Amino acid sequence: MRGVRGRRSAVAAAALVAFVALSLLLIGCEAQPRTIVMDDFEASGISAWQAVGSGAGGWFVYADGHKPPDPAHSDPNVPFDVPDPPQGRFAAVTDSNGPGTRILYRDLRLDGRFTLRLTVFYAGTAPFSSPATLAHDIPQANQQFRIDLVARSAPIDSVAKGDVLANVFGTSPGDPVRRQPTEVRVDVSAWAGQPVRLRLAGINNRGPLRVGVDNIRFQPVGRDPGGRVALLSPHTPSRAPDLALHRMTQADAVKALADHAQERARADEFAGAVLVARDGKVLLQGAWGRADRTAGTANTPATRFRIGSMNKMFTAVATLQLVEAHKLALDDPIGKHLPGYPNKQVAAKVTVRHLLTHTGGTGDIFGPEFDQHRLQLREHRDYLKLYGSRGLSFEPGSRFEYSNYGFVLLGALIEHVTGGSYDDYVRDHIFHPAGMRSTGALPESVVVSDRAVGYMRASPGSEWVPNTDTLPWRGTSAGGGYSTVGDLLRFAQALESGTLLSEATLAEATRPHQQQYGYGFDVQGQGSLGSYGHGGGAPGMNGDLRIFPQLGYVVVSLSNLDPPAASELVEFFTLRMPDQ
Repeated sequence: MRGVRGRRSAVAAAALVAFVALSLLLIGCEAQPRTIVMDDFEASGISAWQAVGSGAGGWFVYADGHKPPDPAHSDPNVPFDVPDPPQGRFAAVTDSNGPGTRILYRDLRLDGRFTLRLTVFYAGTAPFSSPATLAHDIPQANQQFRIDLVARSAPIDSVAKGDVLANVFGTSPGDPVRRQPTEVRVDVSAWAGQPVRLRLAGINNRGPLRVGVDNIRFQPVGRDPGGRVALLSPHTPSRAPDLALHRMTQADAVKALADHAQERARADEFAGAVLVARDGKVLLQGAWGRADRTAGTANTPATRFRIGSMNKMFTAVATLQLVEAHKLALDDPIGKHLPGYPNKQVAAKVTVRHLLTHTGGTGDIFGPEFDQHRLQLREHRDYLKLYGSRGLSFEPGSRFEYSNYGFVLLGALIEHVTGGSYDDYVRDHIFHPAGMRSTGALPESVVVSDRAVGYMRASPGSEWVPNTDTLPWRGTSAGGGYSTVGDLLRFAQALESGTLLSEATLAEATRPHQQQYGYGFDVQGQGSLGSYGHGGGAPGMNGDLRIFPQLGYVVVSLSNLDPPAASELVEFFTLRMPDQ
């Protein structure tokens, strides 16, 4: 994922038209009318555009439609993707795994008569709806993708008739949840000579949504050789009422969350438990849906849910405890502690810090090899035997790429340094000190009381089926295992009280190092709304924990359904809770 600065392009003749995104840059043609490419994103960035928005998500330029645009904040196991870029190597896409409104815009002036043409595509999991607002924190469903030509003086999120000059594209209720690349066009000749704004907007408050745009261009109408497009200097948009979060009182926000969880459960889109606490006082602790649909067992706050990648927080804490005890160092190469590691380059170059920040280039574990050996991968050493000869995917430290295998390596390091099993270490040094009596990672072959059955869908809207055949043998240092909402509150309290790590180490672990990621913790927000935690998800499981140190809030939700069943509820509350 990268930013776009522009590209030289032309559709007709051999001459190239220089395109640089500077104020009042004019793109045109000297003699014969030609299609003017405004942006095809082949310069691999979007820096020439202005981005505004609120809530989850962000705009990216991407090359591979099968990878989530933002691995730190997207769930890679959500069962959908978008097409590869339809023209060239790159296209622009916005990814929203929770409630959010994301807008990208450019100001321009059309000196001549043109037809605007562009390619659109998207993939989602929930039905589209189109209320007359771009707000994502309203109670009713709002899931839409629209592209508009708007007045430059209009509020950036206005959909009022006088502000929207032309709707270039828009989703509607009943549209399919996936669209392959499709060209759309609209005649914009009526606004010749006027400054206007091209706005791309994705709005989501019901389920993951990825929308994309490529090959934005203007085709002259008629044979006017003087037609050109002026790209204007950014003009600060007027106020954006729908992008202002509607903060509630604490009592109202808690009630709204409980009502929302009930609504989602009735729609069979949530089954799980939710907990909200502030300064140690539990404000909401409830459960909805069924833990076992065959037996009819209801979920309760004591239900143990599989937590996916949320285990990475435990692995990070264990690693940092060993750093504090001087048994590991952040800049130790892994080969220092794993002398027999098969790939010598990985052993020499990848450090503990790289693994904690997903910058080691160590790759993932999921794919055909995992599927083939799923039930034989029982210990961390089994993973190292299968993947240890694999080389680096990039130079360690050069970029962020979410790596489950990197956290498997941390588990192997913990075992080597302590001389015991990873599970024994986290039990004795994290779970017991924190009072977490219902958290563990026993094999799936062991009957665990109160452990929910996970349910997944093969496609959006299909029947829920057990996820049994997708589960690993047991949880690892990269993810898996199970916990309860109460145990995760106790984990948060143990972190904040200094029971598990020193104040200085926790501060270092929960500040952004790469892509809003710390040492095994996802870091979000600023000021009083700054938070840390981690999500987790795979078919039939989803969870999220957010800790707000300044405000004193802890918000956690766990579910035995596909993502984003639980994380959507956490996002719902954090968008509405008081900010002071």
